[in-house]
Amino acid sequence: MKREVNPKDTTRGSQFENWKNAPNPMLVFVKKLDVTNLVRISKKKQLKFNMLMDFCIGKTAVAQKEFYLLPEGDKLMKYDIIAINTMVKNHTGEVSSCDVEFAGDFDSYNRDYLKYTAEVAESCVDRDLSGECMVIGTSAIIDTELEFAGGMYSGIFNNPFIIWGRYSRHFFRYYMNLSFQFHHTQMDGVHAGKFLANLQKTIDELKC
Repeated sequence: MKREVNPKDTTRGSQFENWKNAPNPMLVFVKKLDVTNLVRISKKKQLKFNMLMDFCIGKTAVAQKEFYLLPEGDKLMKYDIIAINTMVKNHTGEVSSCDVEFAGDFDSYNRDYLKYTAEVAESCVDRDLSGECMVIGTSAIIDTELEFAGGMYSGIFNNPFIIWGRYSRHFFRYYMNLSFQFHHTQMDGVHAGKFLANLQKTIDELKC
């Protein structure tokens, strides 16, 4: 569920005024992550690596209040629920979009992820929860290792968006570059830095 709020009643009021008419209000941060723990869990438990990444993103985001506010046109909306979007290769060889609500329970999220991504892949129909949830977009470019992924601002979608490529091995550890695009009204650089630092902590501490 979402509702309009008065920006002045939030911690983002001044930034809303500063950035609501900006031609490109998006920022992009890039961070190298140590994903060794996720690779080991994926191989040991036969779990999808991208699902594990999405779960860690959701678990980190729900603990940070900035993710629940999002500008839409000349309004600031507050959400009660966060969802993680993933791009799915469908049966035609193209990609479709699939939103999965994040409630915090690992087993439930894994089941929902597998169920809805399979349905979207078969039907080629996007699963869109943007009317109900604050959606964090993700895209995994697994065909190559990425040094950097630049942001794309359409002027329509203000949602945060995260891109990563294929992980690589260095000695006994696995690393992966991740690109995080966010709207400056939603958060400042310090908030984005906190999110990325906490994401690394979530990855390191995940047990399932």
